Amino acid sequence: MATMMRYEFRVDGCMSELARAAFVGMRITEAPPETIVFGEVLDESHLHGIIAQFQTLGITVVSMHPVPA
Repeated sequence: MATMMRYEFRVDGCMSELARAAFVGMRITEAPPETIVFGEVLDESHLHGIIAQFQTLGITVVSMHPVPA
């Protein structure tokens, strides 16, 4: 059984309110020139869904990595 992981995504620029609304349950922090999106990722499928959502919204992911508990 897979264990839930916390991930930090750093994306280019600021996120609109519409884009922020797509990431329910995640903490979003402005850190110019980037935005940090942080939260729980249930499994690999969920991770791919989050990445796809960034792509759909035209948001460039600068980096992403799991954060130790």
